[in-house]
Amino acid sequence: MLTGIVAASDRPSTTKQASSQSSLSGSEFAEYVSGMNSQNREQAIQKAVLDGNVPPFLSNLVPVSLNYKHANGSGGKVKVFVMPEYLAVGSDDNFLRVPMNLYTASTIATRLGFILPTRKIVNAIYQQSTVHFSPEPMQAGPQMRSTEYYQTHNNKIAEQWRKLRVKPGDLVSGHKKDVVLTKRLGVNPGKIAIYGWQRPNGEPIQPLSTVHGACYADYSHGIRLVSERVEVDGVAKSIYDVLKDPVLSQALSDEGPIPDLRDLLSAKPGESSCEKF
Repeated sequence: MLTGIVAASDRPSTTKQASSQSSLSGSEFAEYVSGMNSQNREQAIQKAVLDGNVPPFLSNLVPVSLNYKHANGSGGKVKVFVMPEYLAVGSDDNFLRVPMNLYTASTIATRLGFILPTRKIVNAIYQQSTVHFSPEPMQAGPQMRSTEYYQTHNNKIAEQWRKLRVKPGDLVSGHKKDVVLTKRLGVNPGKIAIYGWQRPNGEPIQPLSTVHGACYADYSHGIRLVSERVEVDGVAKSIYDVLKDPVLSQALSDEGPIPDLRDLLSAKPGESSCEKF
């Protein structure tokens, strides 16, 4: 099962477990959820991931380093450990990147020992990626939220993957907007925050936004999990502690400390609030 817990000097890894649905490939899973409404699809995605139907190459988390300054002015480093690709269902050879709403993403992250990235972490991932995909926006409209769009966009990325000769486990970015954590969620409850989808020059198509409701997801969104355990100057710490610290949080947040991070991740929808989606 996926886990975000990591020892101080170890490169984190995760292990896929067999389950009743773990034999579904990405294309089979897309077919399985194709007739579902959004709410049922979210439930199916959550079950598939928590049951362990995740490409094994996502198990090898990749270190990404960010800098900060100590109170005395000297430099320090925080190392986070991130999934090399966006969260997906299926096998290494046949997987579907699965957009999901904030509630599904937060539930998966917290149950498995991860969090979602901040805008600053997204930028660092892009800067330190081995491979940069080119964004491939598709026509806007209600169809953006359909499983068909999920699969079509996934196929476009897969074609770039082949042309760029990406190896499973390479740190890659540029092909999705990230669902992120931001202090704005504290003053805009019931919203989802998205950011990124960098162009080849590194500029994001999507500025940080909390326009959509937390139940919203479309084909352009990706879920990149970040381990709860980080290294601060070589010492293992909790990312929750780092992000609430006035000094250390500089490394991971461009908004200052985020002391209510657990509350942001534990928000739940009201009864039936996602049914219309």
